[in-house]
Amino acid sequence: MKYGVIGAGAMGYRFGIMLQKNADVDVDFIDTWEPNVEAVREQGGVSVARDHENRHIEPINIFYPEEYTGHPDVWIIFKKQMQLAEELKRDAAAGIFHDDQYVVSAMNGMGHFEKIAQYFPKDHIYCGTAMIATRLDGPANVDFMGAEGTEVMHIAKYDQQADDETFQAVVADLKQAKLNPVVVDEWLGMCMSKVVFNAVTNTLCTMFEMQMGQFIEYDGVREMSKQLFDEAYDACERAGIYVIATRQEQVDSVITVSQEYKYHYPSMYQDFSKGRPTEVDYINGYIAKIGREHDYVCRTHEFVVHEVHMAEMMRKYHQVQENVAE
Repeated sequence: MKYGVIGAGAMGYRFGIMLQKNADVDVDFIDTWEPNVEAVREQGGVSVARDHENRHIEPINIFYPEEYTGHPDVWIIFKKQMQLAEELKRDAAAGIFHDDQYVVSAMNGMGHFEKIAQYFPKDHIYCGTAMIATRLDGPANVDFMGAEGTEVMHIAKYDQQADDETFQAVVADLKQAKLNPVVVDEWLGMCMSKVVFNAVTNTLCTMFEMQMGQFIEYDGVREMSKQLFDEAYDACERAGIYVIATRQEQVDSVITVSQEYKYHYPSMYQDFSKGRPTEVDYINGYIAKIGREHDYVCRTHEFVVHEVHMAEMMRKYHQVQENVAE
């Protein structure tokens, strides 16, 4: 099958390049960030490293939406939550969406599948999560974090009536790409499992401007994680959402994943450090929203959302970093 990646950022590059290189499928990239598109064209591809080593140029095809005439079988969407609605509107206006196309998205946060469903039928949407750390250090400059083969993602149908043949073909390509997809029956609990994980690691690392390995040096990490997880799970249970990982598994994963990616700054901090808005409203804020909708106040998550927004406000008093390095 042919793939099109909407959003040539850290994760969009990772998925597209691994599909192109390991699964030997055709991949086109669509992006609207002009410095990124022009840098790719100027240097003949994307500058790719893994854990800061073996940097090289990976040739890719990249287009602005308005100039794209291709017809992928499957779109892979990776945009920031707050940018997605405008991106989809521009892509649709450019005429690049077609009735026979499918969509896979493994974005952080929640709320994106509802936006995607405005342009594609529900049985053409596949939901994903990715426990994969990647850094975008600048236009057309990406660093895949973690040893090859450690990538793990989960995937489920947005609509259980979706075409199984296409779904299995997508899963097979992702396996061939070495993205290690795990098929899950129910998408909502799968996605919330990643959201509640990010609500601890992404958010706390951002507030204290630390790498994941530095984060777990603190003796109170398990206690802090448990407090945030317990609130999130209580809210989900009241909403009838059953997260695929147990509370204890989530606490344990904070340690194991942070050890694996000890030099990694989570994506929320990468945005924060470069003066961009964070996705905290779509992570901790989404958990708090679920709680309030079901008569349960997630006081810690609501407080954390305010803390992150306060930290964003304080950036006007500090110089924004140009690069986030180890």
